[in-house]
Amino acid sequence: MPSLLSNLKSAREWVTPTLKSSAFLTRGVLTPEEFVDAGDELVFKCPTWTWEAGDPSKRKKHLPADKQYLMTRNVPCTARVSSLENVVAVSNREAGGGGDDDDDDGERRVSSLENVVAVSNREAGGGGDDDDDDGDWLVSHILTAEEQRKREEKALEEEFDILDGEGEVVEKLGQVSISGEQGKSSEKKDAAGATAAADGEDDDEYADMADFEDDDVMADEAAVTAAPSVPSTTDAANENENILKVRSYDISITYDKYYQTPRVWLMGYADDGSNRPLTGDEMMQDVISDYAHRTVTVENHPHVSGPHASIHPCQHGAVMKTIVKNLTRDSSEKEEDGSGGSDGPSVDMYIFIFLKFVSSMIPTINYDFTMDVSASTKK
Repeated sequence: MPSLLSNLKSAREWVTPTLKSSAFLTRGVLTPEEFVDAGDELVFKCPTWTWEAGDPSKRKKHLPADKQYLMTRNVPCTARVSSLENVVAVSNREAGGGGDDDDDDGERRVSSLENVVAVSNREAGGGGDDDDDDGDWLVSHILTAEEQRKREEKALEEEFDILDGEGEVVEKLGQVSISGEQGKSSEKKDAAGATAAADGEDDDEYADMADFEDDDVMADEAAVTAAPSVPSTTDAANENENILKVRSYDISITYDKYYQTPRVWLMGYADDGSNRPLTGDEMMQDVISDYAHRTVTVENHPHVSGPHASIHPCQHGAVMKTIVKNLTRDSSEKEEDGSGGSDGPSVDMYIFIFLKFVSSMIPTINYDFTMDVSASTKK
């Protein structure tokens, strides 16, 4: 079935005419030449990405022979999406934007997760004006269950006062341990002083090294040298325990001629050291459940053999058009306010923005897109 579907899509792409004129700003799509330019910028700024030529028999004529698709390998995936017991919720109010309560577009919820995580400007690495982050929805960090537990314990500790034995408020726990150890510390200092005084009396009485001479010292050294070394299995086991085993992914980006946008492909490998390719169901464990088997499906790669998880590009153009429009509007508003602005996003930034958008579907796969892109999908 995947093979038949792949053949049908190849035929559809073959009969589709190649886009010649730029529609980056009006439709959020790219010409093949713009895709190559955007890919060159990604490779230049993110050396983990490279251009690939692929199988000569599968090359697309509308792209250069040596720039058929982009690839980054061995991308770590440290956790399954299902293990992140959080609902990703980012609103204008929680992000410090101070937006209206009636504005529901500032929040995006993922129903497959459980606890709310508020990403503030400080936590997201911001620090600019609050208005700069209005409408942001792309998540920069998801708390694990352990991080969530520690945060709740810290909040509980800060909420209640801690009293000592006499009912007085103790400002910091560190003060209790410090005061409790002062007596012991002074006793240790006195003991150390007495020892030093005793040592001073014996300064002139050095041990005679002749008392420690051993006639068989050479024989002992030879025996030690000849003894075989036995590796410590305990140390080896401890080293293996300290190694974090994670899944890895090869991620590629092709140009979809029919939808005229980039398309992301994923191939995962097991975390048991066997380099075993993951099955389709296993790869879906690393995709937000709202998108698994819907927006993200398993299909045959146009250049690489074997089934890959792929993010369907049917909505890529519409989403990118909205993001680009909002970035252009924000830039114009800053220029009018005199706070500095630019001409808006260029075609070279397209794949950086695109990868930021894709990261919301596969948040635990930590690929590199370097540039800090913050954009809204609010229409």
